[in-house]
Amino acid sequence: MSSQRAPQGKLNSLRVRLILSALLLILLLLPTIGFALNNAFKQQVMTNVREQLSAYLYSVLAVAEMEEGKLYMPEALLENQFNVIGSGLYAIIDRQVNNQNNSDRQVNNQTDSDRQGSNQTDSDRQGGAASDIEPLWSSNSFLGLNLTSPLPHPKVGRSEFGELVLEQQPHLIYSFSVRFAPAEPQSQSAPITVHIIKDLDGVTQQISAFSQHLWSWLLVLMLVLLAIQFAWLAWTLKPLARFRLELGQVQRGEAEELSGHYPNELQAVAKQLNTLLSTEQRQRSRYRNALSDLAHSLKTPLAVIQSQKDLSPTSLEQVGQINRTIGHQLKRAQSAAGNAWHLGTKISLVSDKLLRTLVKIHPGIQLVYGKPPEEEHIFYGDQSDLTEMLGNLLDNACKAASSRVELSIESQQGKLTISVEDDGAGISPEQRQTILERGKRADTYEKGHGIGLAIVRDLVDSYQGTLHISQGKILGGARFELIFDQQFAR
Repeated sequence: MSSQRAPQGKLNSLRVRLILSALLLILLLLPTIGFALNNAFKQQVMTNVREQLSAYLYSVLAVAEMEEGKLYMPEALLENQFNVIGSGLYAIIDRQVNNQNNSDRQVNNQTDSDRQGSNQTDSDRQGGAASDIEPLWSSNSFLGLNLTSPLPHPKVGRSEFGELVLEQQPHLIYSFSVRFAPAEPQSQSAPITVHIIKDLDGVTQQISAFSQHLWSWLLVLMLVLLAIQFAWLAWTLKPLARFRLELGQVQRGEAEELSGHYPNELQAVAKQLNTLLSTEQRQRSRYRNALSDLAHSLKTPLAVIQSQKDLSPTSLEQVGQINRTIGHQLKRAQSAAGNAWHLGTKISLVSDKLLRTLVKIHPGIQLVYGKPPEEEHIFYGDQSDLTEMLGNLLDNACKAASSRVELSIESQQGKLTISVEDDGAGISPEQRQTILERGKRADTYEKGHGIGLAIVRDLVDSYQGTLHISQGKILGGARFELIFDQQFAR
């Protein structure tokens, strides 16, 4: 059994990765769409406002008349907002009356995207050219208001749209410069500029209301998409959860193979795993049968040799030693060990049976649980191997104990710990180290630690576990502790 483990961590989970990917997609995509829609709506609103102001401007120009350099306007305009004081919609007409060169220079400097024209106007005013801009007319709605910023003056036939601060409040302004045809063909009239100013509050409220509704619906959509994503992930990963559940059942010995029907991607894996399990079980069965036949074929000649009356005591001792060695090696070879990862054995079934049996064999010893096994305590290996290890440790402890032996079973953080402690004389540190050295025979030590410890040591090594020998803290005698890694699929 390989001791390598899969890397631990939340990001190692497919479920967590898919959830994080879905969250990242939703949290990036929806806000991006929201900003794009909000910006597109704002641009559309500003375009509509510009067209609206352009329509107002042409309605003002339609009723304007210029005779002999004088502008004539009706008392009331068709759009009623121009007639109501402080309505938020204003119209202003002015003209440039300076000489032609300065006029052309100023007109050329005024463009839709260049603010230098306003700076030039300020400079001209500071130089005493305040009379260059002559107010001609303003709508009734503009009464009581004062301009604190210069108005733009684009070239003749051009328009300019932008923002203007009026009475410390932001406004939108649309300006258009025209030149009326003179009464006499030889003369040339000065151009006039029509300005339509609109309060920005209405536009801002419209954009703000749209933004509020947009983000509210996007939030609802985000929650709906998250719910759909979680439901979709649960449905998509359901076969994996079932696969994991059945794998755990096989591991605990509750099932011999995976029996579920899975999607095509998992069905091939399940089929191959079932084939592997079946093949391993058949091979182990054939291997054990062959070893059993070998044991019988060897024991029969040895029994015949031992029955000979003319054998010396030395020969009989050697034959007995050969017999014990063969038994030990056969038990070691028959161990399921790492090939039986899918075999699950409930520890309580084995330990309870051993305690009942050993109490009868050693009636003078009190054999009890220090920490009894729980229902979920499982040894992932062959039942006969667990019986062999526990039986040898408990039997040795009973032989070495004065009156009491305790068996404790614990499972914490994927580690199964089995400890056997007695109240005997214990094992010295020098003997502990020698016993655990590879190649040393455990039956050369004190009573109670015979060849069975060699079997235990080999079985523990075959399961890649560890065997610790120490002095017991509770009873004071020897303490044997077996630790196995139980990190498997759950």
